[in-house]
Amino acid sequence: MLKALSDGSFSRDFTASIVVFLVAMPLCMGIAVASGVPPEKGLITGIIGGIIVGLFAGSPLQVSGPAAGLAVIVFEIVREQGLSALGPILILAGAIQVIAGVARVGGWFRAISPAVVHGMLAGIGVLIVVGQFHVLFDDKPLSSGLSNLIAMPGQLLGLTNQDAATAFAVGLVTILGMLGWEKFRPASMKLVPGALVGVVLATLVAFALNLPVARVVVPESILSAITPPEAGLMAQLLNPTVITTAIAIAFIASAETLLSAAAVDRMHDGVRTNYNKELSAQGVGNLLCGFAGALPMTGVIVRSSANVQAGAKTRLSTILHGIWILAFVALLPWLLREIPMAALAGILVITGVRLVSVAHVKHLFHLYGPLPAIVWAATLICVVATDLLTGVLVGIGLSLLELLPQARKLGLKVEEESRGEAHEIALRGTATFLNLPKLSAKLESLPAAGLVILNVERLGHIDHTCAEMVREWVERRRKAGNPVELFGATGKMRQFAA
Repeated sequence: MLKALSDGSFSRDFTASIVVFLVAMPLCMGIAVASGVPPEKGLITGIIGGIIVGLFAGSPLQVSGPAAGLAVIVFEIVREQGLSALGPILILAGAIQVIAGVARVGGWFRAISPAVVHGMLAGIGVLIVVGQFHVLFDDKPLSSGLSNLIAMPGQLLGLTNQDAATAFAVGLVTILGMLGWEKFRPASMKLVPGALVGVVLATLVAFALNLPVARVVVPESILSAITPPEAGLMAQLLNPTVITTAIAIAFIASAETLLSAAAVDRMHDGVRTNYNKELSAQGVGNLLCGFAGALPMTGVIVRSSANVQAGAKTRLSTILHGIWILAFVALLPWLLREIPMAALAGILVITGVRLVSVAHVKHLFHLYGPLPAIVWAATLICVVATDLLTGVLVGIGLSLLELLPQARKLGLKVEEESRGEAHEIALRGTATFLNLPKLSAKLESLPAAGLVILNVERLGHIDHTCAEMVREWVERRRKAGNPVELFGATGKMRQFAA
């Protein structure tokens, strides 16, 4: 924060914080609704993610808050164990993240196959779409993704119900307003988020016509939304179900956060992410969310990319956006109560569709063959048909198949040699996700300027997880104006030199 005030970046951080605030407000409430909890629970998480995590973050431009990626698992927790179980689970999950950060295992989360992560996000996207489709009609989602999918035709056939048709129309206004604004907005207003435009438009229509649709319910005071854990917290923390669920949330939230941080790093040329510090900061945030009875948080790519695009330079923008959320819900709760539930559902339907990145699986298939695409598809299908953790474990299990042909020679040697201002990194052996943390740490430790020669002449094999990391590192370094030469590249590695 002091850096922002001293180096003249305050005005850019201030402007960016307003943009992120406008993006975050509807998403915080919408994700809470998708999670089966009151909207104010998402707002509390957004406030903690902005102010508290922003102070301690290891990723200076990443923005934390409630994430669509955890909405499905939270919905299951609330349905099966009740809202009161969420606090102890988050307290334990946050503690796990803090310990993981202190133990410096943050880099290992980057070793998860991109096919697994994107397959997980795609599965979550499908579940959000089929669940929020019912909210578009002022109805409640069913207990499983398959049930929601099967019931979708019935919702459309039920449009003879006037109230359901009205709610659906309000949702369509939101979707069309959001997409229309993103396509046709003037260049001078490119920072105004489409989600905000869609919600405002739908709210004005519902208010002007006094439409009989369900609206957001928030308390008069945000303090009344804070619900500390009930008596017997220690007994709950020792419950095997709570422990298992907490481990799942800690794992998924950490993976999503650190992969989001890596994506944010590719968007700017400033300070790189300290993954262990970021992991601990997320743990502190989730601990506080547990004690406040709020939603779990992760680093969120939508808000983070808006932050970078708006010109943010330091963590001050993230902190300020949390302050703006707090001020808004404290001073203007009556305004939130005018927002139709169908409008929030409309935003989440678009969010869910965008999580299903077919372009990414095409990219994996084109560069690395059918196995990553199969891992992506299997993860997606299992997430939708069973549950999130099963889908991720199936994906990780399938990604291990890539190791089988190299089972007897999994070692990797990374040798560095300085030649004046140039540095040569020689890779010998087999590069897989098992040695990705070591390889990534070596590449990131190289001087910011100067030529780097990546000698892969004696690299026998590289899996798609390591290859994606190297490709992104090469792209980022070249984008910053620092040359990278690949020596001895063959096959897919040759494409990095293009």
